[in-house]
Amino acid sequence: MGILTRLLNRPGSQADRRVGRFTRSGAELERLAEECAELDGAELTARAREAFASGSADEQLLRYAALAREAAERGLGERPYDTQLTGLAGLLDGTVVQMLTGEGKTLVGALAAAGYALQGRRVHVVSVNDYLAVRDRDWMAPVFELLGVSAASVSGSDPEEERRRAYEAEVVYGSVSEIGFDVLRDRFRLPGEEMRIPERDVLIVDEADSVLIDEARVPLVLAGSTEKEDADRAIARLVAELDPEEHIEIAEDRRSVSLTSAGIDRVEEVLGADLYGEDAQTLAAVNIALYARTLVHRDVDYIVVDGAVKLIDAARGRIAELQRWPDGLQAAVEAKESLETSVSGEILDQMTVEELVHSYERVCGMTGTALAVGDDLREFYGLEIVPVDPHEPVIRVDEPDRLYTFQESKERAIVEEVAAAHADDRPVLVGTRSVAESESLAARLRERGIECEVLNAKDDSREAEIIARAGQARAVTVSTQMAGRGTDIRLGADDDEGAAVVAETGGLLVIGAGRYESSRLDDQLRGRAGRQGDPGTSVFFTSLEDDLMTRVPEAQRFVEEGDETGLITSKRAAALVEHAQRVAEGENTAVHRDTWRFNELMAKQRQLVLARREEIRTGARGVEELREMLGAERVGEIEEAHSPEVLDEAIRDVLLFRIDERWVEHLAFLNDLREGIHLRTLAREKPHEAFNTESIEAFATFWDDVLAAASDVLEEAEFTADGVDLPAHGLKRPSSTWTYLTTENVFGSDIENVVKRVRRRA
Repeated sequence: MGILTRLLNRPGSQADRRVGRFTRSGAELERLAEECAELDGAELTARAREAFASGSADEQLLRYAALAREAAERGLGERPYDTQLTGLAGLLDGTVVQMLTGEGKTLVGALAAAGYALQGRRVHVVSVNDYLAVRDRDWMAPVFELLGVSAASVSGSDPEEERRRAYEAEVVYGSVSEIGFDVLRDRFRLPGEEMRIPERDVLIVDEADSVLIDEARVPLVLAGSTEKEDADRAIARLVAELDPEEHIEIAEDRRSVSLTSAGIDRVEEVLGADLYGEDAQTLAAVNIALYARTLVHRDVDYIVVDGAVKLIDAARGRIAELQRWPDGLQAAVEAKESLETSVSGEILDQMTVEELVHSYERVCGMTGTALAVGDDLREFYGLEIVPVDPHEPVIRVDEPDRLYTFQESKERAIVEEVAAAHADDRPVLVGTRSVAESESLAARLRERGIECEVLNAKDDSREAEIIARAGQARAVTVSTQMAGRGTDIRLGADDDEGAAVVAETGGLLVIGAGRYESSRLDDQLRGRAGRQGDPGTSVFFTSLEDDLMTRVPEAQRFVEEGDETGLITSKRAAALVEHAQRVAEGENTAVHRDTWRFNELMAKQRQLVLARREEIRTGARGVEELREMLGAERVGEIEEAHSPEVLDEAIRDVLLFRIDERWVEHLAFLNDLREGIHLRTLAREKPHEAFNTESIEAFATFWDDVLAAASDVLEEAEFTADGVDLPAHGLKRPSSTWTYLTTENVFGSDIENVVKRVRRRA
């Protein structure tokens, strides 16, 4: 890093200060490594337990790095490079480490997790899905064993007892959602029940930018009951019949949709409703149906599998397991597809991924593309970045983008590029932005006689096998987003002779079928070529019809500048691609900031309720207050018939039920408030301030409401030696609960429609 960069304190500029002394201690590290090589297995384990017991922080780090290197070589047959040990130092210093694809982040994360555990800390290593969590723990097991550290993994399929045992380990691997769900499940513990997750101490995040930035605002939800969210199918049919030119208006950024004046008249005529008068709920249902029809696309945003709508994770190109849309959109899309409405249920509790991350004492992580979101990592988490140079220089050639007029001309050009490389025996990876695009390109390639493997959300059962073979000569792989795939593409598929042959062809050719909304996703795709000093090439093909380019309407004026193939060579047009991406990245950061501002107060209230609940569950909180509310006569009557202990236990049971019930009500109120809060702009109020004011007012009576509701039950309840039969008094907990992820409110607000309607009627 240059002096100017350090002075400006840009992301990554403090890396030398954080790990510089470690990287300059090569001679001492080698001396310690020679000592470790003489140790037998038991001695190595014993030394590891003492690694952090004495000496300065620098001495401890060097001592542990030498032991970790030896353990990795013995356990896995892989001797960590100096660059990997630099990454280890960065993680142990509590930073986000940037290491390129293929540089061995999985091993670095395991060594850091063991290092924290040997300091007496509990560690959770989170990845983007269950498969990677289980795989990485099993893969790294020999290293943990040699270092004397217990490690386990959790996944959605684990039975309860196995899950509880896993959390007793010093290091636990799991997906961020699965660990988050267990935190929510712990929220409803009853007296005598132990927590699944006793403490949240150290969090090591794999694919840190994806989890901490892309998924930060995703709410994790614990639901109960069996209610169904019933979309109005009559409204869905009506919206499907509207003329898209006359009745529907889509915003230029394609993030919102509304009825035109003619559309409003048509809907009001058919439904006999006053959408902007007394029928606000009908307006909401119409807007949701509009959004489902025009802005949510099959094989782009979701697929239909076995009669069910499955959301697609845009950042990874695969099914977003357990995820559903909020606010009726799920039901609206199901109505659009003529499917049965799926179970929704009452939200018992929820929290965002960001709230979960903030609950840990220390957070660190690793990814190949951290610097691009360095400012965001600082703003939202206070995290710094340590960029680690690759073990071998990157010699990949990143060609300039090729811009085309239309999707059709772009796809034809991609097929020609693939055909040329295929004829030269070169492997090709084509990264697409959607299932539909991957299938379209695969069909075009097969028409040209080029067989290809397709990896998308419809079938990822052979993912590891397909990716592992993607570097073989003449291999053609068409895949949706490559982030989080977890498998390296090795030239020649680990065959040295085959690798040399492929290298002579120029290595892997990566073709991006359009830029993503984030430059990081582009870089993750590019990074599949040129790993560990391999040759390779990357190039992106973009068209003016790509969703990204709709953010810059001025780009459409270049449609006339395409040549006979549709290629646009104007430098001004090419610059608009970068501009559109910066606009998209800025919008996503703004949404992240906005989401956190709304959720911050909710998170604080949630912590207050949890603290109060734990005081009830384990102590005497609320007991004396309720005894006073019941009065001496009622208390004496119960204690004479049974005992003080029976009364106190009954009070706890009723209080726990009422505090949970009141939180569910408050959560529903906050979600409803959030949906319509932007309408306060009409009254010249600031939405965040209005939200906070009303939220605080509603929360002010929380505890009093709990006590009053509990008192009402205890006044009339029939006591037995076992206390109070809660279900008999209508206090029934859900017979079953389940978890799922939801997306943020995708509609925005109705404010523009209201303003237009008011003006039209004026």
